[in-house]
Amino acid sequence: MPKISPMASKDASGNTLGRSMDVNTPSTLSMMKNQVFSISSDFSNSDAPSDSGSPYKASKSPSENIDPEALSDTQSHTSRPGVATRLAMTAIKVNKWVSTARKNVEQEEPNDSMMAKVQGPPMPITPTLSHNDKVESQANDTTKPQKKKSRNVHWVIDPAEGFYFWWLLIITIAVFYNLIFVVARSCFTDLQVKNAIMWLPFDYLCDIVYLLDMIVRQKTGFLEQGLLVKDQKRLKQAYRQDFQFYLDAASILPTDLGYIVFGIHRLELRFNRVLRFPRMFECFDRVETRTPYPNLFRISILVLYIVVIIHWNACIYYALSRAIGFGTDEWVYPDPSHPPFDTLLRKYVYSLYWSTLTLTTIGETPMPVEDIEYLFQVVDFLVGVLIFATIVGNVGSMISNMNAARSEFQSKMDAIKQYMQFRAVNKTLQKRVIKWFDYLWTNKKSTDEKAVLSLLPDTLRAEIAISVHLETLKRVSIFQDCEPGLLIELVLKLQPQVFSPGDYICRKGDVGKEMYIVKEGKLGVVADDGITQYAVLGNGAYFGEISILNISGTKTGNRRTANVRSIGYTDLFCLSKDDLLEVLSEYPGAKQVLEEKGKKILMKDGLVDKKEDEEVPMDEMEMTEKVEMMAIRLTKLQSKFARMMSEYTSTQQKLKERIFQLESQGTRPLLTVTDYEQPSCSSQNDNLPPKSIESITRSKSSAT
Repeated sequence: MPKISPMASKDASGNTLGRSMDVNTPSTLSMMKNQVFSISSDFSNSDAPSDSGSPYKASKSPSENIDPEALSDTQSHTSRPGVATRLAMTAIKVNKWVSTARKNVEQEEPNDSMMAKVQGPPMPITPTLSHNDKVESQANDTTKPQKKKSRNVHWVIDPAEGFYFWWLLIITIAVFYNLIFVVARSCFTDLQVKNAIMWLPFDYLCDIVYLLDMIVRQKTGFLEQGLLVKDQKRLKQAYRQDFQFYLDAASILPTDLGYIVFGIHRLELRFNRVLRFPRMFECFDRVETRTPYPNLFRISILVLYIVVIIHWNACIYYALSRAIGFGTDEWVYPDPSHPPFDTLLRKYVYSLYWSTLTLTTIGETPMPVEDIEYLFQVVDFLVGVLIFATIVGNVGSMISNMNAARSEFQSKMDAIKQYMQFRAVNKTLQKRVIKWFDYLWTNKKSTDEKAVLSLLPDTLRAEIAISVHLETLKRVSIFQDCEPGLLIELVLKLQPQVFSPGDYICRKGDVGKEMYIVKEGKLGVVADDGITQYAVLGNGAYFGEISILNISGTKTGNRRTANVRSIGYTDLFCLSKDDLLEVLSEYPGAKQVLEEKGKKILMKDGLVDKKEDEEVPMDEMEMTEKVEMMAIRLTKLQSKFARMMSEYTSTQQKLKERIFQLESQGTRPLLTVTDYEQPSCSSQNDNLPPKSIESITRSKSSAT
């Protein structure tokens, strides 16, 4: 007998939900009809909101457990096509479609219990076949502006990055090529005529660079309120509104088309290529900010400007001599038909020599004859005066800037010398002071780093201090594994100090108020006689870190345990106790950790007393420690006072109860418990001591 497959009666987890049954029996057919009706009723009620908050969450229909292939097999074995079987097949297909639509909706809108509480019961959603299409269309509509926005910020050049700097160097080479060779080839025709084909690739390569530069300018961002603007529309609009855009457009105009009319040797048509000169100035400014030798670079650029002006003046002189006539007088260039003056090199060198003499006004030149020659000579003299004044002014300011540090250092040294002479300091000490100053200047040391970094903001100043001192501070054992914020605060407190040979950094028995880290040099741990040497401290060594922590119970009492002396000139970083306590006031947890580390170090060396709760004398404490100690004692006093008040209240209550018991033993009680609880009685009796209360009670009882 055919039976339904058991595999159809298992859920997703593999649990059996039903048993195989005979389809030909009337009971089985009636059961299938009931299942079909229940499926249709469940599907019709699926829009109603359920208790769990999901409009589609309903109990599984038994029809899900029916295998369609098994139904088809049963239909073939039955004598008549069952209406219930066809209905069951249709119900299964509809139920599958409902389950798929339900899953899509649940994936798109996940059920969040917290959001369901806030938003209230969900609205019933009827699954339709176009729901996914609508969601996809809405998603596409929302992503379109984002795609447009991403296109607007595509490939934006940051002017602070290296690419823009190197591109400026490339465009500067192209501008400098046109600045030198366009005017030279237009004035010295031999340079153009003999090598016309050679110059064409270089000319048009520079034109390509000019075109690319306009694209780069449109893609270069600019800062607005400290943020880089990357919107392409704004970048293009800002570039087109700039005057540089018109110069760039004029410099790239295809004036070379004039070669067709005037010939290929008319280089005057390419004079517009020189209009791109502002890019060269921008490149020079950026190089000046990046180079470690700004003064030398400024002098080099000044010399370059002078050479370019002399070059242009020489080219104009040769062109003017050709217009007037070679060899017509002594002022113009000699006749090039004569052997010494017929070469191209002689023509350029002679013109350059004449231009240099005229502009620098350091030599005599032939007197002009024609009016145009007089005018040109006057203009050259005026330009020469401006060049001379520029040279003197710029070179003088550069030299003064280069010697500014030296002059300031020398003024300080002179002031110290005058003071020592005025106070009649002995010669030996004066020599030591002068040697100390010489050491500072020779090794480029700075005695006041705060004054040097005072112009920088706090963030940059902190970054410089971290890069210079942080690794050194991490070497100290007690500061290892500390909070980064604490280390940064301590780094900012480090002060550089320089000690001369033979100087004592600390002596045995002194109260420790600073710790030291050796940056450069050598220190000797010596005996009291100053000769016997126990150890040598080199670069990276540190000492005095325990004495600035004020650890209680130490045998030395936070005093120095050895003599430390400088062997040569030694650079140290100093951290004072006041600065450390100021920083630790903001990190109370770190203070306890540091004290525990210090105690462990002292316990290893046997420098800690085993007595606990030993208080440090108030005289040896700092102000912050005194305040903390007073606060602790005040808290103890408050707790004692509260305990005494509670004892006094309980004792008073017991006395009142005792008085009430005594009065209750008499024939006529005068007072009751409620009388003591009245405000008037309590306010009078509470202020009396217990003995006065007993005397009043006795007097009243005797009167009765």
